[in-house]
Amino acid sequence: MSRLALFAIALTCIFAVTTGAQETQSDSQPNGQKAPATEVSGKPAPAPVAMTAREAAEMRADILMARKEYSAAIGAYAQIVAKEPKNAALLNKIGVAYQQLGELNHAGRFYKNSMKANKLFASAVNNLGTVEYEKKHYGKAINLYKKALSLPIDHATIYSNLGYAYFGNKEYPQAMDSFSAALAIDPQIFERRGGGGTIVQQRTTTDPGLFYFFVAKSYARAGDAERAAHYLKLARDDDYKDFLSAQKDPAFAKVIKDPRVQEVLQIPPSYATDDKKPVSN
Repeated sequence: MSRLALFAIALTCIFAVTTGAQETQSDSQPNGQKAPATEVSGKPAPAPVAMTAREAAEMRADILMARKEYSAAIGAYAQIVAKEPKNAALLNKIGVAYQQLGELNHAGRFYKNSMKANKLFASAVNNLGTVEYEKKHYGKAINLYKKALSLPIDHATIYSNLGYAYFGNKEYPQAMDSFSAALAIDPQIFERRGGGGTIVQQRTTTDPGLFYFFVAKSYARAGDAERAAHYLKLARDDDYKDFLSAQKDPAFAKVIKDPRVQEVLQIPPSYATDDKKPVSN
C-alpha cells in the first residue's frame, strides 16, 4: 500500500474518533438525556412557552381569515366571543370578516360593539368609517376618521381613508391635504396590499382617473418623481380629461422637469389623439 493511501486512512480514523468524542460529550448526561442547549453567552436558552387552548383557537381563526375563509373564521371567532363578549379585538375581527363578505350591516354592528367594549380601540372606529364610505355616507365616514385620528393608531392608513372620503364628497383640497399627510408618514401607503388584517384601508373610488391624478399630485408635492410619474400614467391611461393640466399645475413644480414625468406627459391620452372619421358626402 502506498504512503499516500496510508496517510488518507490515518486522517479518516482521526476524524472519526474526534467526531465520536464530541457526540459522546454532548449526549453524556444522567438518564441518557442530552445537555440543554446554550446560547453564545453560555446561559441556558429559554424554554419554549406552550400555547394555551385559547390562544390556539384564535390562531386557527386568524389562519382562516388569512385563507379568506371568512364564514368559517366568523364561526371560529364567535366561539371565543361567547366566553369573552366584551373582547373588542375579536369583535372587530368578526366585523372585518363580515365586511370582506360584503355584509356591511353585520360588519357595522360588530364594529359598534367593539367600540362599546373599548372606546379607545381606534381600529374599530376606522373600520366603521370604511363601512359608511362603502355606503357612500361620506360625511359620516369623515367624522369617524377624524375621531380615529385622535386615538392611538396607524395614522397613515387613517389619513389615506380620510382622503378617500373627502374625495368622494368632492372636497378636493381637503382630500389633497389628507393624502399628503398619509404620504409624509408612509410613502408607500397607496402600494400596500393585504387582507384579513384588523384595520381596513379603503381602495375603491367612483372616479379612478381623477383619483390617480390626485395621488400623482400628492407624490409630486413630496418630490417623489418616480411615483408621481407612475400615477400620472395611470390617470392618462384611464383617460382623465384634465391630464395635460399637470404641465402647468403648481403641485407638479418639484418634479415637472424629471425625465420620467416628461416621458409620461409626452404621450397624450387616447381621447386627445382619436382621429375623427371624415364625413362622407
